[in-house]
Amino acid sequence: MTYKELTCQTLRFGGFDKKEEKPHYTVLGVPYDFTSTYRPGSRFGPEAIRQASVNLEAYCPRASFDVETLEIEDIGDLNVVTDAGETTERTRRVVKEIIDEGKFPIVLGGEHTVTYGSSRAFEDVAIVSFDAHLDLRDEYLGNKLSHAATMRRLSETFGPDKILVVGPRAFCAEELAFAKENNVQFITPWDISRTGFKASINRLKNWVSRAKLLYITVDMDVLDPSYAPGVGNPVPEGLSPTQLLDILHEICGQTLAGFDVVEVSPAYDSGITALQASNIIYNIVAFKETSTK
Repeated sequence: MTYKELTCQTLRFGGFDKKEEKPHYTVLGVPYDFTSTYRPGSRFGPEAIRQASVNLEAYCPRASFDVETLEIEDIGDLNVVTDAGETTERTRRVVKEIIDEGKFPIVLGGEHTVTYGSSRAFEDVAIVSFDAHLDLRDEYLGNKLSHAATMRRLSETFGPDKILVVGPRAFCAEELAFAKENNVQFITPWDISRTGFKASINRLKNWVSRAKLLYITVDMDVLDPSYAPGVGNPVPEGLSPTQLLDILHEICGQTLAGFDVVEVSPAYDSGITALQASNIIYNIVAFKETSTK
């Protein structure tokens, strides 16, 4: 079964139509939010991000690069089911096909379980998760495959030393104990403000430099709710868009193999969170294209 049998076409990201038979970047939407808690609705995220992307300039001043010059295809949305295991397996299969075709996957969520599917399409990657939460619970509400347990499951897949979380500020004692016992690295907003931006960046870059392949997941609640209110689980004291993009600029190099942007719940704002997500996507692509690292 190919991705054409597992997806349905929607509005294309950026409004781009591929000009070549083999575009380099492939966008996939995964409108899934069946394990969401507090404020569901991230299943509408992929379409909201696409709509924002069509109305946002694709030129990225930080990188002095126009993403519109690239060949980008959008294969639409995954046909999801309520079962998280089946949906994440479908996600893995489609992303694996994208990789096998020599393309770079860009995945639009959906809730954070989407990352459990997309990142496992790679045999071995280091994962940097930008998130207000550690997502290291062993289970949540009796569910071991939950948006609150995504990094825990991925630590079992790739090893806890392959997980680093940037921006967490909401966690439980169980997660902190697991992180300490298994040496899961994380950098809080307070680390950035207290030790300085440069020190935190150097720590992150040193960690990333050891990875042969890097996968990035951006949960939009990593941003402070004043910048991104349309998320399922907003938490105060988050990063600013400027801080996030400055960090991404430093780590999106040639080892970056894929990324996702998840947890946009458009019902809870007037479109600003989807706009932030679209801008993040454009910039990550531009950073990778202009990196010499």
